[in-house]
Amino acid sequence: MKVFRGLPNDQARAPCALTIGNFDGVHRGHQALLARVRAAADTLGLEAAVMTFEPHPREYFARRSGDLSRAPARIANLRDKLEALEHGGIDRVIVEHFNEHFAAMSPQEFTERVLVEGLHVKWLMVGDDFCYGAKRAGNVAMLVEAGKRYGFQVETLPTVLEGEQRISSSAVRATLAAGDLAATQGLLGHPYSISGHVIHGQKLGRTLGFPTLNLRVMHRPALQGIFVVQVHGLGDTPLPAVASLGVRPTVEDAGRMLLEVHIFDYAQSCYGKLVRVEFLHKLRDEEKYVDLPTLTAAIDRDAEQARAWFARRDAQGQQNGGSEAVRAGALTATDRI
Repeated sequence: MKVFRGLPNDQARAPCALTIGNFDGVHRGHQALLARVRAAADTLGLEAAVMTFEPHPREYFARRSGDLSRAPARIANLRDKLEALEHGGIDRVIVEHFNEHFAAMSPQEFTERVLVEGLHVKWLMVGDDFCYGAKRAGNVAMLVEAGKRYGFQVETLPTVLEGEQRISSSAVRATLAAGDLAATQGLLGHPYSISGHVIHGQKLGRTLGFPTLNLRVMHRPALQGIFVVQVHGLGDTPLPAVASLGVRPTVEDAGRMLLEVHIFDYAQSCYGKLVRVEFLHKLRDEEKYVDLPTLTAAIDRDAEQARAWFARRDAQGQQNGGSEAVRAGALTATDRI
C-alpha cells in the first residue's frame, strides 16, 4: 500500500476509486465501506484509495478555539489506522494535513483541486451524511451533481447497524470509555489494541519490582485505566501482562500520556521493538496514591488479579477444548457409520 502525505505529485497520480473519512478505529461500518470500494476498483480497473486527515478535523477546530475538551478522543494512532486500511484492501492512502487552508476550501474548490486534479477520481463512495468544504457547506446531492459535471460516479453507503445501534467511531469511543471491551470488539470486529515502539522510561517500575515496557501515546486515547492485556511481537505467542494507560498521577504531574506494560515472568530487553498491546479486560480506573509504597501495593493487587484472569481463561479454554474434542469424536464416529 502506498501512503502519501498530501496530494500525490503528477507522476504518482492514478485514476482511482476513492472514499473519504477520518476512519478512526476502522470499525465494521468502515470495513463495509472499504469492501465496496475494493469491489468497485476491481470492476472498473482502478486503484482503491482512501483520503483521511491528520489531525482529526474536530481536533483542529478544538485547538483553534482553545478548548481541547471538544476534540474527540482517539481510538487509533495513525500507524494502526494505516495497517487496518491496508488490511481492508486499499492500494493507496492520502493523509491530508488538515489545516486552515484546507478547512477554508469551498465545496467547488475541493471538488476541482482535490478530487479531479489531485486524485483523478473516477468513482467515489461516501456515507449518506457526508459533508465537505468550508463550514460543511457541501453535501451528497452537490457531490452527485459535481460528479456528473466532472466525470466521476458517486455512491453512498447506508448506515451499518449492530442490532439497533449505529456502528460509528462515536459508539466505539463510548464503549472504550466505559471499559466495555466486549462491546468494543463487537463494533470493531476484532479485539482492541494499540501498537507502538518500546521506549525508555524512568525505570521506576523496575525499582518497584514491576519492570515495564513503555509506549508513548501521542493523543488522548479513548480509554484509560488499568487493564489485563497480552503483548504481540515479542514471541511466537502473545505474552500475558497487566498494563496502565494514563498520566501516572502518583509519580508526575505533566499530564503526559503513557502506556506501561508489565509482562509476567519476562526479563528480556525490547527497547525499540514494535509491539501490539491487546486489551482484554479492564480492572479499574487510574488513581493517585499518597506515596510509592501504596502505589506498589496497588500494582501488586492488579498483577494478581490479572494472573487470576488468565488462569480462569485458560481453565475455561481447557474445558471448552475437552467438550469440543468429545463433540468432534462423536461426529467422527457418526461419519464412519
